[in-house]
Amino acid sequence: MSNPFTQPPTQEQRAAADDFTGSCAFKTVFSGIAGFGIGAVFGLVLSGIEFSSPVDTSASTKQQIKTVFRDMGAKSFSSAKNFAVMAAIYSGSECMIESYRARNDVYNSVAAGCITGGTLAVRTGPKGMAAGCAGFAAFSAAIDWYMHKDD
Repeated sequence: MSNPFTQPPTQEQRAAADDFTGSCAFKTVFSGIAGFGIGAVFGLVLSGIEFSSPVDTSASTKQQIKTVFRDMGAKSFSSAKNFAVMAAIYSGSECMIESYRARNDVYNSVAAGCITGGTLAVRTGPKGMAAGCAGFAAFSAAIDWYMHKDD
């Protein structure tokens, strides 16, 4: 019996893999996972810079280190969750918009940015949602312009 991992994939297998990885569900989940990882690293770096919670200097050095690491872990996890949600909303909405419009242009990223900003600001009310929409849309347009300025 031959090893299936040494054989090149068939056209049907490639088509099935392309259909799976090209789906909006896959892109949304994958972006959420990647956002979680990036957010964790970002939160860890920023928590190392931030000095918001004073350490009890009367405690032992070992206890102080445990407290600092616990605080860094909590901030890193919080940042990771926020990045995961933001990345999943943006990626999912951009994919659905692109699928609906059948075009790949700057308007997809601007609309996805608006949806993301508005969704993340839903607890702040209509004014906050409008500001979030405008801010994320402008940021998305700027990033899209920068990424495609040489095209």
